[in-house]
Amino acid sequence: MVWLYAGLGLIILLLAGDALVRGAVNLALRLGIPALIVSLTIVAFGTSAPELLISIQAVLKGVPGIAIGNVVGSNTANILLVLGFPAILAVLHTSSCESRKSFKQMIVASLVFIALAFRGVFDIYSGTILLTMLAYILIHAVNDAKNHRRACGNGSNEDEPEGADPDMPWWKIMVFLGLGLIGLPLGADLLIDSAEILARRFGVSESVIGLTLVALGTSLPELATTTMAALRRQADVALGNVIGSNMFNLLAIIGIASFVGPLPVDPSFLCFDLWVMLGASILLVPFVFFKQDINRVWGIALTLLYVLYIVCVFLF
Repeated sequence: MVWLYAGLGLIILLLAGDALVRGAVNLALRLGIPALIVSLTIVAFGTSAPELLISIQAVLKGVPGIAIGNVVGSNTANILLVLGFPAILAVLHTSSCESRKSFKQMIVASLVFIALAFRGVFDIYSGTILLTMLAYILIHAVNDAKNHRRACGNGSNEDEPEGADPDMPWWKIMVFLGLGLIGLPLGADLLIDSAEILARRFGVSESVIGLTLVALGTSLPELATTTMAALRRQADVALGNVIGSNMFNLLAIIGIASFVGPLPVDPSFLCFDLWVMLGASILLVPFVFFKQDINRVWGIALTLLYVLYIVCVFLF
């Protein structure tokens, strides 16, 4: 039953996160907030809502290893699995994705995150640093987007953000918001409780469950989206999406969770997992700076590296 509860919690989380994004996006647009700001903030926060609620619930239930493991494991999975597995099915044409600036920001965010982890705990001080970095990056992203639109001469014709529906009635917006706000904590609670039971049953730490089961579960939407995009030959922006998601995980999720309560860092993170996450990030250099596509050979290599990492997590 515990596996059933874990799966149910994950499904509720993902569906509630999608509902929250749809409701929040359309509410913001109805209130007159520009589509550009909605895309860079509300959509980004909304799509990371499941991971955020998992981290907050983990802190409240006294299992911070799941919170940190979820972020570190998700970032590793996003690069090795979310980019690797779809590339086995069809080449990801990442050479057309301009993501050098975002990549540099992600590396800096990763280094700062690792440095703060060596303090032994993510507390309000750490959270303030992480959220300040996030605010700086978002402000620059907004300015860059505005400058790009002006240069292209279409600043007045903003693309609608994901989940936007100009004809959505108010009652439907409220239903989506209600489902999201109720479903997220419910799904997170089910998943965290199940993760604790599984950790005790298999004799592993909560950190291991966070790095594997929880992290892989919350990365499934990105994996499904990238796989379908690869099959449709539309995966040009997959690299940029993964980089953006990883930055948001490091800065926003742990940054916000740090204000809910302190997150002690398991020594195993400092010895192994954080460096795997950083190493996986560095593997993106050929695709970011040398305009390489992620072909099937790269896809197989990245996927095998992820499988090897999971085996090492359980064995060591």
